[in-house]
Amino acid sequence: MSNGSAITLSDLARAKVNLTLRVVGRRVDGYHDLESVVAFADCADRLTLHPGEDLGLVTVGPGAQDCGDTADNLVLKATRLLAERVPGLRTGAFVLDKHLPVAAGIGGGSADAAAALRLLARANDLASDDPRLIEAARLTGADVPVCLPSQPCVMTGVGDNLSPLPLPRLPAVLVNPRLPVATKDVFTALGLRAGQLNVGIADVLRSTGWPKDGASAADWIKAVARGTNDLEAPALKVEPVVGEVLQALGALPGVQLARMSGSGATCFALFEDDADAAAGAEALKAAHPGWWVHAGALS
Repeated sequence: MSNGSAITLSDLARAKVNLTLRVVGRRVDGYHDLESVVAFADCADRLTLHPGEDLGLVTVGPGAQDCGDTADNLVLKATRLLAERVPGLRTGAFVLDKHLPVAAGIGGGSADAAAALRLLARANDLASDDPRLIEAARLTGADVPVCLPSQPCVMTGVGDNLSPLPLPRLPAVLVNPRLPVATKDVFTALGLRAGQLNVGIADVLRSTGWPKDGASAADWIKAVARGTNDLEAPALKVEPVVGEVLQALGALPGVQLARMSGSGATCFALFEDDADAAAGAEALKAAHPGWWVHAGALS
């Protein structure tokens, strides 16, 4: 292993978007079993590691003030969990350049933690599929395992089973009304008891067939549109502005689908071309200057 003490490592923590999200049921242990098609956006936080220095975290950037106490940050939690599993783990000082909104349903904190684990793997010559890395991700939070590879997939179970998907590039607009929504509150509003199924057993057995490799964006949008986000209705009860965001996205010219991501409040709209997505984002920024709006693509 090279000592590389002067080498600064950097990685992007891309936003996670749940194109579909079914809550299959709530397990006896209280966790919820999910089935979700996950894609990643081209907006991200940036995490930098200065290896060899004392473990620490500094937050900078436009979202730094929203990060809360750095002692509670998932970057440090993930690092400590990995250090418990890898003797002599080389850590260092992290700098998080925060751009993604927090408590937003796009896995910002989870993506940051996953980026930390990728940087630590590079600093310590660990393989990307090292079981200790994956276990630290799982113990850090339910969305961290899917953010570790940051590749489109079907995510099932409690977020730990990942099946890759050949998703093409999908032009999209992401909108967050800058109102945090706690995942716990949304699941409470969903109201499943421990051991309760949310879907019939026939629905569990009849899994959606997804388009094959090489399928067009239009085919994928049609397939995704057949899905749902089971947390959308409870999220509307917790934070009604989600409905306003969905309505605004759904009214944009050229929009093919508008839906909420994760537990909200971020919503996304899919388009067949970049020009419509860019024009839609500009219109939303003008009409709602207080909202966080990003035009780009999911992949």
